[in-house]
Amino acid sequence: MAVNPSSGCCPEAGKQFPCQGCNISSQCCDSYEFCVSCCLNPARTHEETAIKMKVAKPATAGSYGSIFNFCAGRCRHNSGSVVHENAYASEMHHCFSFQLNSSGIVKPQSEVEFSDVSIIIGSLQMHGNRQGQSCTMACKSRGQSCVSNRFLALNNCGVLQKYMSCKGACKASIGPDQPAEVIDNAPRYLHPGACMYSKKQSILSCEGSHPYTRRLCPCA
Repeated sequence: MAVNPSSGCCPEAGKQFPCQGCNISSQCCDSYEFCVSCCLNPARTHEETAIKMKVAKPATAGSYGSIFNFCAGRCRHNSGSVVHENAYASEMHHCFSFQLNSSGIVKPQSEVEFSDVSIIIGSLQMHGNRQGQSCTMACKSRGQSCVSNRFLALNNCGVLQKYMSCKGACKASIGPDQPAEVIDNAPRYLHPGACMYSKKQSILSCEGSHPYTRRLCPCA
């Protein structure tokens, strides 16, 4: 996102609302500037709702007032972006997502309910070679089927940290076995204990598996 140093303005030509380095599913980005840009897209952020959101929890707190102020404020770091008070929970710690419950109160991504599916954690099979369960097998073991169109909702740090321990934080990766948690005795280069979500959403599948991960699976 080049800026003219003399005018301080962005170039006129170029794609509007770019989301470079953003996970569209979780609505989190690895840079503040692209988070704001992606958030400003009216297809992703409902302006009428955004401008009414309060800047802070107290009842006396004011609202953002404009879509730009909402995006600029939401994309800054917040308590939900860190773990142990001194480390980021994910490389993508600039987030603009919000969900509304029946009372109109904003809910974080981790509190989105999955009333239409059961969330199951796959196990490790030790028959011969080590192999983590695919979601097809994990769901089948419960007498259910894997619901592939719900992976997008699971593929973010908020949901992973709700259902798994994520002792090694939460990291962006690329793999058909994700979203998943790396087992504790995995090789060090695989980040034992970490949760992984996939930056490449098109490869998320029910069949994916990995010898050192336990998958988070949507079953019904």
